[in-house]
Amino acid sequence: MRNQRVLDRIDRDILFHLERDGRLSNVELARRVGLTPPPCLRRVKRLEDEGVITGYRAVLDPEAVGRGFEVVVSVEIRMTDRDTLLDFEAAVAAFDEVVEFRRCFGTPDYFLRVLVADPAAYEAHHMKLLGLPAVSRVVSHQTMKRIKTTD
Repeated sequence: MRNQRVLDRIDRDILFHLERDGRLSNVELARRVGLTPPPCLRRVKRLEDEGVITGYRAVLDPEAVGRGFEVVVSVEIRMTDRDTLLDFEAAVAAFDEVVEFRRCFGTPDYFLRVLVADPAAYEAHHMKLLGLPAVSRVVSHQTMKRIKTTD
């Protein structure tokens, strides 16, 4: 487990603003947190180097890119030996349709968030999952409405 870094008020303010808008210029970020640009940039660089900030990305509208059919999938597997888990995880992580993949405590063993174009595309993905040797059960839940997301 990683050592948790102690963040001061300015670090937390920097993270607050960057989490909401990772494209803020350093000058604007510095203004918002009450610093001049050079020390603000040093703090951001340190937060990146220490792994507190792990990256920046564009958040896409799934509908606009042809992946508006969202399904939350629970998967149970038959065998839980290490090699089976690792093989299953590698196979599922390689599926482009899977945008989030979590191993769980208890049942089910995994949760997946799948984005595809339509029900037919999801059926094809579902069949790929069922074809994996370790899979014993797949339960699909189509998303009706996304109410809150941090993306």
